[in-house]
Amino acid sequence: MPWPVYLALKQLFPSGRRVPFFTLISVLGVALGVALMLVTMSVMGGFGHQIKTMIIDTQGEVQVKASLLLDRPAAAEVEKTLAATPGVQAFAPYAAGMVMLEYQNRPAFPAIQGFNYAQMKKVVPLDRYLTAGSLEQLDDDSIILSSILANSLGAGVGDTVSIYSPLALERARKNELLLPRDVRVAGIFAVGHQQLDSSTVLCSLRLMQDLYGLEQRVHGYNVRLQPGADEYAVAAALNRQLPADTRAQTWFESNADFQAVLAFERNMIFFLLTFIIVVAAFSITSSLLVTVVRKTREIGLLGAMGGRARHIAACFCVQGLVIGLGGTTLGLGLGFGLLHYRNAVVHLIAGLTMGQEVFEKFYQFSSLPANTEPRDVVLIIGFSIVASTIAGLIPAWRAAKLQPVEALRSE
Repeated sequence: MPWPVYLALKQLFPSGRRVPFFTLISVLGVALGVALMLVTMSVMGGFGHQIKTMIIDTQGEVQVKASLLLDRPAAAEVEKTLAATPGVQAFAPYAAGMVMLEYQNRPAFPAIQGFNYAQMKKVVPLDRYLTAGSLEQLDDDSIILSSILANSLGAGVGDTVSIYSPLALERARKNELLLPRDVRVAGIFAVGHQQLDSSTVLCSLRLMQDLYGLEQRVHGYNVRLQPGADEYAVAAALNRQLPADTRAQTWFESNADFQAVLAFERNMIFFLLTFIIVVAAFSITSSLLVTVVRKTREIGLLGAMGGRARHIAACFCVQGLVIGLGGTTLGLGLGFGLLHYRNAVVHLIAGLTMGQEVFEKFYQFSSLPANTEPRDVVLIIGFSIVASTIAGLIPAWRAAKLQPVEALRSE
């Protein structure tokens, strides 16, 4: 073992003595920073993974959208292309738009999507998110409401609501009257996504086509891929074969604005949390500087015995590296432990503050999702170790500058 490394270890962990206070505080500072970064990034990744799952479960991995409308011949050509593309497991046509709902003089203006249930159930697992009613009862005279929308209207399963279509405005210009369509609420669903749960209506494809006067035309297709298929590769393959006015988009591209905001928030949180490691690095620097002052005579003695400046500097850099390794290891253990018991911590906080039911009502979750990306763990480990090692450079430079004669005269 090189003597600078040996002296560094002896300085940090003297034999026959407890771990020095400065060493313990420095290690704990790095550990707390690593644990907080790991927990925060994992929880943010969990919410992102949960949102991704919700989007795919309601749209599919890929959506084929037409710039205008797909008539029956064009739709048949798209279906032929989808069926022949490797990686495509199932697909279903849809038509979407906006309507006005009214129930007991309470209006709402949600988005509406019509689909063929026999085909859509192979693409979108809507049964998983249904909280009341049944999809089997969905027909051309019924709809399914999102949970928050149903609460705002005060409508439940079996109630009759009125749908006002934009087609009524076109008929009004021709001095024609189009009465609202009275439909029954066949079910209520809750995805867990605020936007989807607050303003979404699902109906049969035939009802949607009637409301918008689409005849047999559709807006596009939701596509479910085979397990392990790359959505970007499948979308690229589809775009090479689809008509010019029709484009395949991945779930990420269809929700690019929302995903960009989520990624920006995640990166900003990571940037802010890095300052915890920076503060811990400053504590390492200060403790090692104190060591340089206290060990000035010993450093002078090493120089007088032939120790070179770079060896003396390496001794303090190694101390910063060892503190970084120890703090990172302890922090990873603490972080993964907190992630394992995160839901118990959330329930404890909810119970001590506002109560579990009130907490779920206002914050819309009772358990924290977590998804730890390997690249995040590698980034956290690398940053903490590098920051700790750099923290030893200033004390190392200070020690290397000491002249042996002057250091031996130090009192």
